[in-house]
Amino acid sequence: QVQVVESGGGLVQAGGSLRLSCTVSGLSPGLAFDDYTMAWFRQAPGKQREEVSGINWRGTSTYYRDDVKGRFTISRDNVKSMLYLQMNDLRPEDTATYYCAGGRRERTGERAGPRAMDYWGKGTLVTVFS
Repeated sequence: QVQVVESGGGLVQAGGSLRLSCTVSGLSPGLAFDDYTMAWFRQAPGKQREEVSGINWRGTSTYYRDDVKGRFTISRDNVKSMLYLQMNDLRPEDTATYYCAGGRRERTGERAGPRAMDYWGKGTLVTVFS
């Protein structure tokens, strides 16, 4: 059973930074972390889950939603089976629960909807106050 654990969320003042991390383990036999496109999604109370950023299996191609471009950076370490999201210049509107997710690279691009993903973490809460 796949285990996906996010960490790094917290309470931060506007303009501050956080670094989210995600570790993946327990993949099915024959599959590895780099068989998956990885992404960060977020969901604020009362809103739909939305993709924040995605990264291809090699880490060479990325996607960012417009309102985080230039502020957030996604990266991955395939040796450690880790996904990261560096978030700078945080804004109150970034407040949400952030989820790590993976989808098979053969059918999942860096820009993907929630239904394209094969596994999810339980999320980590990011709260930005002004």
